[in-house]
Amino acid sequence: MNLRHPLRENRGFLLFLLSFALFRTAVADWNPIPSGSMRPTLLEGDVVLVNRLAYDLKVPLTDVVLLPLGEPQRGDVVTLSSPAGGTRLIKRIVGLPGDRVAMHNGTVWINGAPLQYADVHTVGERLAPGWPVDAVRATEQLGPRAHTVQFLPGVSARRDVPERVVPAGEYFVLGDNRDNSEDSRFIGTVPREKLIGRAHHVLVAADWLGEDGWRMAPRLDRWLTAIR
Repeated sequence: MNLRHPLRENRGFLLFLLSFALFRTAVADWNPIPSGSMRPTLLEGDVVLVNRLAYDLKVPLTDVVLLPLGEPQRGDVVTLSSPAGGTRLIKRIVGLPGDRVAMHNGTVWINGAPLQYADVHTVGERLAPGWPVDAVRATEQLGPRAHTVQFLPGVSARRDVPERVVPAGEYFVLGDNRDNSEDSRFIGTVPREKLIGRAHHVLVAADWLGEDGWRMAPRLDRWLTAIR
């Protein structure tokens, strides 16, 4: 079979597909949220927009940096490739290069000072359908930026981390759902080249899990909302 004729006839469409693929791998992307590690900021079923040019211009499909474009900031929500296996994760930057970071009973300390927590309250939460737990939520003041974090007092979790200095060119990241997150407490600090991009908006959102199992219901109130 001669493929030249159909390839020639469809070259415009093929060029579009190639350009679209390069756009997603080098400029902007969207990622579904599969787990609850960033609750309540991000929920399972959210699809987030990611700016891949927020920090670096990279060779598509690689971690090779061609040109630095901006500096990651404390409080940024980022997608990253885990240095402990390559899994794509989404977390919040807490510690910058040179920072001294520790955790004591769930409280984050940066450079010898504890972060401040306000509006502490208890809500009902589900770890899975049919598994209700009590969750404590609070507004964490991370430098000039405030966001909500969640703790699960009834769940066994790593709430203490000895003070460590974040190496040059690396970042200490945490999930906002502090007692249910695989983050720098387990995977270590994240080299800059492993940062994929900054997540800045929820594009669309759906409720994946109901009380009785699988369902799909849109969460219209979360569509096109900025990530704090």
